[in-house]
Amino acid sequence: MTTPAQQSPRPKRTQIVLEVIERIQLSPRMVRIVAGGAGMAEVENNGFTDAYTKMLFAHPDTDVTPPYDLEALREKLGPELMPSRRTYSIRRFDLDNGQLWIDFVAHGTEGIAGPWAGSAKPGDAVVLGGIGGGYRPDETADWHLLAGDDAALPAIASALEAMPANANGVALIEVDGPADHLELSAPEGITVEWLHRDGQEAGTTTLLADAVRATEWREGRVQVFAHGERGAMKALRPYFTEERGLERAQLSLSAYWAHGRKEDTFQAEKREPIGQI
Repeated sequence: MTTPAQQSPRPKRTQIVLEVIERIQLSPRMVRIVAGGAGMAEVENNGFTDAYTKMLFAHPDTDVTPPYDLEALREKLGPELMPSRRTYSIRRFDLDNGQLWIDFVAHGTEGIAGPWAGSAKPGDAVVLGGIGGGYRPDETADWHLLAGDDAALPAIASALEAMPANANGVALIEVDGPADHLELSAPEGITVEWLHRDGQEAGTTTLLADAVRATEWREGRVQVFAHGERGAMKALRPYFTEERGLERAQLSLSAYWAHGRKEDTFQAEKREPIGQI
C-alpha cells in the first residue's frame, strides 16, 4: 500500500513566460496583445482553432516576478494577493515571426485581464499556463454553423481563416454594435451575421440562441461550433443534441463565461456535478 509520503508529488503546471511586443486596439471593446520573446521557443501550435491558455496575472500590489512558484507564494501571500488565472483564446500562432496573438474583451476597469490588456506596454510579462484546445474545422463537413459572443470572436475568426475556400455555412457573432465589428477573412460560402445587443448587458439576452434557432437548417452533415456565455450555451445544447440530433463529433459547445460570475467561481462551479450537467 502506498502511503502519502511515498506518493509522487503533484507535477507543477507549465508556465511559458513571454513579453508584450505590441498592443493593438481592434475595436472599442477588443484589444490585441502581440506577445513574443525567448519563451516562444516553448510554444507549439497544437492545430486547434479554439486553442486557449490559462494566463496568470500578478496582483498589482505585489512585486512577484514570473515564472510564479505558486506553492511558495501561498505561504507568504493572502489569497487575495495571489496571481489570478484567466482563460483566453489564442487568436493566432505566428511562429515564423516569433509571435503569439491574444485578443481581450475589455470592460473598462472591470475584472483583471481586461484592464491589464488595456494598459499593457512593450516589455510587460505575459504568463501562459500551458496551451489546450479541441476544435478545428472539419473539411469533410457539408456546412458549418458557428455561433458565439465577443469572448468567442477570436476563436471564430481563427476557424474562418482555417476553412477551405469551398466551405459553406454561417457564422453568428453577438457584439454590442457596429463599432465592434472586426474585419474577418472567411470563405465566400460562409455568411457572417453580426448580432447587436444595442446597449443591453452581455449575457442578459436571448439574442444568440434566438438567431441560431432562426437560422435555416441546411441539408447534409453540419459541424457546429457554439461557444459563449453559459446561459446561451445551456439554451442551445438541447436544440443541437435533441431537436437536431447531432452526434457528439459534430458539436463543439462550451461555456466560456457566466454572467454575474468571476472566472474563479465559474470554473469551480463547472467542476461540480451540477455544473458538469
